[in-house]
Amino acid sequence: METTIVLAALKLVGYGLGAIGPGIGIGIACYGACVGTARQPELAGRLFTNFILGAALAEALALLGFVLVFII
Repeated sequence: METTIVLAALKLVGYGLGAIGPGIGIGIACYGACVGTARQPELAGRLFTNFILGAALAEALALLGFVLVFII
């Protein structure tokens, strides 16, 4: 019984560590979009679209990690 509790806790810790990567990725993408908009204001719409697409893909990786925690 105690080993199952320890394994469950380790799964949650693993997910927490796995969520760091997408968080950093979204932060870097937001930084790039802000700098790009500051340099080329006329491209703000295109940059925002690309940022949203990239953030969605990074977030999908985090959700995949969340699902794998419960599968494994």
